[in-house]
Amino acid sequence: MRASLVKLAVSGVCGLAAIPTPAGASDTGQVPLVSDLRAYMHGIGAVRDAAGGYYVFFSSSGLPPRGPGPDRNWTHDVYVAQWSPRTGVLARPRIFIARPEAQEPVSVAQNDAGRIMVTFEDGWNTPDEVSQRYGIYTPQLKGVRPYPVDVRAGAHSGHVAAVGARFVVFYSEDWVEGGGVDNLGTGGGVYARIFDANGAMLRAVDVAPHVREWWPMIAGSPTRALLVWQQYVSGEHYSRLKVAVLDPQSGSLGDARVIAPRVRYYTYGTAFVPSIDRFLVVATDADGKGFAQLVDRQGATTATLACMPASVREAGITVVDANAYTPSADGRLLHLRMTPSTIEFVATQHSPIAWTYLGSVGLVRSPTRLHWVALSPQGLQEAEFDLSAERPATPGDKCEGA
Repeated sequence: MRASLVKLAVSGVCGLAAIPTPAGASDTGQVPLVSDLRAYMHGIGAVRDAAGGYYVFFSSSGLPPRGPGPDRNWTHDVYVAQWSPRTGVLARPRIFIARPEAQEPVSVAQNDAGRIMVTFEDGWNTPDEVSQRYGIYTPQLKGVRPYPVDVRAGAHSGHVAAVGARFVVFYSEDWVEGGGVDNLGTGGGVYARIFDANGAMLRAVDVAPHVREWWPMIAGSPTRALLVWQQYVSGEHYSRLKVAVLDPQSGSLGDARVIAPRVRYYTYGTAFVPSIDRFLVVATDADGKGFAQLVDRQGATTATLACMPASVREAGITVVDANAYTPSADGRLLHLRMTPSTIEFVATQHSPIAWTYLGSVGLVRSPTRLHWVALSPQGLQEAEFDLSAERPATPGDKCEGA
């Protein structure tokens, strides 16, 4: 990332939230921490490989992470490592894409034929400070339309989902000074672009153009994508959380609506739950209480969990049948159980990982075991969770009697 972008990076083009340094992160003496930990690592995702395991992609300033350079530039490359559920071992990562400046935060998706899209905000060789770029690859990671290809010059903060054979990249543009985290500004609109399996752009969709709405997140089902983003509220220290459903086949966009009026900046995520045909949204409100909603393919909320422990910004949501698992800000892994019309917070488990806002992803080893990979200023952190060792959620966890 160029030196001229450091202010934007710290202010939130990549989405900085006011989250404290994790406990013990500066105790090793190995990594001189900076105010924005994303300078070390930022962005992680996983897709299936050709052998029944996973490719884990992540952005990092070297291994171990170096952090920003002497000129304060961010210099992330995109790495990939294979993980096997049989062994539970993450193989040695290798550099997948390397250029000067930063390629982060990486986001990946896989279509129903196995094609993989890799996308990220890129500070290299662009006339518009940053560009959202992508590449398309086979299940063996051979280039179909390899990086560098622009989603759009000047775009940033993009994330990708697969919908059937197609890919949807949901991204932001522009930056508006003032407001937001530490009064450092907000994005200037959110947009989507639809691509075919070969990486050809099919449609551009203006979701919320030229307004103070940004930090786009996305999940894909077989026929629809759920778009989730935040809307600036003048004079306040929280945002509104908005959603809309996109049909990539027709290009039609459903009505955007606010699903939560007071959300902590950047602290939300989404995933599709195939067994109940619902999108799950997990977020944290301005008072520090977590909540969750189920949204159907028409964009209607069909279930709400009003209160649970606070979620972690940029944490993964791992789905196993009608169950979802995601990190909590108090250092646990949360277990939600769902039907099409209900969400129940059922259990929790202590995490040996100190969760950060850099990103994490959960990999399914078996119906009762999850392997979690998380980013930190020191490098990759891994933990194995035995779901049979969960503890039931307490009334306090569920905010009962509060």
